This record gives sequence, structure tokens and C-alpha cells, in this order.
Amino acid sequence: MSQDGIDLDTSLGYLLKEASSALRVAMETVLRPWGMTITHYSCLELLAQRPGLSNSELARGAFVTRQSMNVLLQSLERDGYVARPAEGRVGKTLPAQLTPLGRQRLERATAAVRAVEVRMLDGMTPEEQSAAFTALTRMIRSLRAEEIAD
Repeated sequence: MSQDGIDLDTSLGYLLKEASSALRVAMETVLRPWGMTITHYSCLELLAQRPGLSNSELARGAFVTRQSMNVLLQSLERDGYVARPAEGRVGKTLPAQLTPLGRQRLERATAAVRAVEVRMLDGMTPEEQSAAFTALTRMIRSLRAEEIAD
């Protein structure tokens, strides 16, 4: 146990961070052949599921800054994966949409990412998967509730 009272061998927070890191490495590995990062993939997946999201909404969903997302969107737009109108209808909002090329690229990357998730859950029963999902959802809710209260 450290001086701060955290035993890394039994700390759930540390274990979650380790799992997150392992998941990130596995996802980066399968996305690399497609020339994608996790943020690229997240952006395309968000746009597929929620077309028309703004830069700010995409940044929140991909856990990056608005500035980083803006650079990414410009790159994706230049490469033909995303389209945005020249002018926003409301202020500076430029809702993004996947292009057919973006959808094709996403489809391939999604299969690779899904294989990582299947591997991650290998050996867990459906009940264990459901319990893990419920527990993680509650942890997130609890932590975010405290952020809102501050």
C-alpha cells in the first residue's frame, strides 16, 4: 500500500485505468492499418449514429478539445470522409455529415473495433457482461453527478 492509502493491487480505479489503456492499445493496433486513430474512428462513428453533430458535440463525444476536433474535421473533410456546409444555419455551427466514402471507411474500421470488443469480453457470460455494463454505468453517473454538484 502506498503512503496515500491506495493499494494498486486492489484499487478498482487503477484496474479501470489499466483496462482502458489495454483497450486503447488494442483499438489503435486494429485501426492503424486503416490509417485511423481512435479519435478518427470515434468521430466517424458518432456521425454515423448522430448525423449533423456540431464540432463541439463531436469533441465532447470523442473526449477531445473543440480545437482538436476542428483540426480533425478539416482533415476528414479534405480527405472526402466528411462534408460540412460552407456556412452554418445557426451562428458558426457547421453540422457534419459522413460521405459515402466515410461510411465505407467506417464500416471496415467498425468490424476491426468490434473484434477487439468481442476479444475483451471473451470468457464472460452474458450475465457478467450485463453486470459489468451496469456497474460501469453507475460509476460514470456517480462521478458526473459530483462534477455537476461542484
